[in-house]
Amino acid sequence: MKLKKYGIVAGMSLALVAAGCGTDEEDTGTETGADEESSEESTNYGEELDYTITGIEPGAGIMSAAEEAVEAYELEDWDISASSSAAMTQALGTAYENEEPVIVTGWTPHWKFAAYDLKYLEDPEGIFGEAEDIHTFAREGLEEEKPEAYTVLENFHWTEEDMGEIMMAINEGQNEAEAAAEWVENNQDKVSEWTEGVSSVEDEEIELIFVAWDSEIASTNMIGKVLEDIGYDVTMTPTEAPYMFQAVATGEADAMVAAWLPLTHAHLLDDYEDDMVDLGVNLEGARTGLVVPEYMDIDSIEDLK
Repeated sequence: MKLKKYGIVAGMSLALVAAGCGTDEEDTGTETGADEESSEESTNYGEELDYTITGIEPGAGIMSAAEEAVEAYELEDWDISASSSAAMTQALGTAYENEEPVIVTGWTPHWKFAAYDLKYLEDPEGIFGEAEDIHTFAREGLEEEKPEAYTVLENFHWTEEDMGEIMMAINEGQNEAEAAAEWVENNQDKVSEWTEGVSSVEDEEIELIFVAWDSEIASTNMIGKVLEDIGYDVTMTPTEAPYMFQAVATGEADAMVAAWLPLTHAHLLDDYEDDMVDLGVNLEGARTGLVVPEYMDIDSIEDLK
């Protein structure tokens, strides 16, 4: 099965404006008053950031939630800038290295939380919801046509720490396929639980589709390697979230291990769930929200007003 390649939204560059301002102040004679004024200034990041929150691909569920948060918290001056996952992490890394303010749409699992000291902004309104799960979906008919692959995908379940090992290896420069293969080799006890009772196959193809986030690059390459090891010729196709769901629902792709529920991809599940098979949760405790470096003097989305 050959899936028509879908284009990935190109990363949009983001200019982070660091505006330093100094004013002459009268000596109030009270050190406490000066500290309070300094504290207020340190949390006023709007002008420094041009009232811009750096997002990822348009159409992603986290982008819809971010737009909803802007409205719910009455942040009329703020905009969510669409870019890509890669552009978002690049903007975050550049700002972090220079200790500049930056606000991004973020999620875990993701290697950036291991690489940088970050925090989620509190979300009192619950716009981003509670912890999410990542689900595996297959096209209808896969169980009958490729039962070995179906069984592996149905059995697949791992942890945030497992995924993090592959993401960090990739971030440190290792090839995606090599990082996944190394994890599989070092975790045969876990892999054997997914492949128990599964026979080898010959001359069978399978196509996995995934949204090109760091987390899903890690999971898809890993499960692809497991399927290769039992004999499948695996094709892995990166795309955008709407096309990922559409491809599995229409049978153009066989499966995905990258559906974030109940929030991030809820709008897509509503459109396609009747034409796919939910094989269950493969990772628990995923999370989305607005993320900032720990050094920023801000704790809640409300503080952006």
